[in-house]
Amino acid sequence: METATPPVVVRLPRRRANGALEGEVLAALQRAEGPLTPREVQARLSGELTYSTVVTILSRLLSKEVLTRTPRGRAYAYAPVTDEAGLAARRMCRILDGVPDREVVLARFASELPPEDALLLRAVLTDGIVIPAPR
Repeated sequence: METATPPVVVRLPRRRANGALEGEVLAALQRAEGPLTPREVQARLSGELTYSTVVTILSRLLSKEVLTRTPRGRAYAYAPVTDEAGLAARRMCRILDGVPDREVVLARFASELPPEDALLLRAVLTDGIVIPAPR
């Protein structure tokens, strides 16, 4: 009588969601005290990513105008153009730039805000609340 061979289970590594790698790299740069080279970014990400992957991600973020770069030795050092709040504001502006009727979008946005956010937005617009400058 033959015994059945147990099936072999192959587990593939989980893929990150779209933009997750960019988010991880950007978060590492935002936590840094100053600009980082690709090798320094790679080290802060526990070495999970290859050097070429980190360079590709940095290049993509640079083309999206989320980062700046300056020469450092034979490499470039990268830094975010603004803090997290500034990046969110930039994304919101880009969305508005892509729609034909900004007034409708802004009105819908404001009408769908939770009450506490609507009050905050009103205060910012009418009272001129000073927003802290990015680092």
